[in-house]
Amino acid sequence: MKYLDEYRDGKLAQKVVNEIRKVQTRPWVIMEVCGGQTHSIVKHGIDFLLPEGIELVHGPGCPVCVTPLEMIDKAHAIARQQEVIFCSFGDMLRVPGSEGDLFSIKSQGGDVRIVYSPLDCIKIARANPDSASAPGLSPAAVLHADSTTQSALSFSCATSLAVSRP
Repeated sequence: MKYLDEYRDGKLAQKVVNEIRKVQTRPWVIMEVCGGQTHSIVKHGIDFLLPEGIELVHGPGCPVCVTPLEMIDKAHAIARQQEVIFCSFGDMLRVPGSEGDLFSIKSQGGDVRIVYSPLDCIKIARANPDSASAPGLSPAAVLHADSTTQSALSFSCATSLAVSRP
């Protein structure tokens, strides 16, 4: 499988660690955002491979774990609207709201699309200028979205259609 074997290559991993040693000139603090990242780092001993002076901090959790139900329900309400193209990162599609998840909305005719970057939302919006943006959400809501969490980015992707409307 592409991109899987590359991450299991011990020699390549050692080269990466050596490169980190070359560029690290002062202490680093790196936060893993997702529990899955923390699990992989510990399981494969990456925390012991890193040079001294690199501190790993276990982060707040991924959007699947930390997004409040109220925000998920609001996003699902937008995704159910006709003529709305709802974009989300793949990990949010199975997250249940009060009335199902994004996969169920898609199976009921909602236009739910998986994206890999917020920039993908802009491309989709430009390719679909006649699609509606979510009522009550302005381009400013997207531009001022808290980009420090993936959940905010996932939610802002749903409203990115408003950004690129002509």
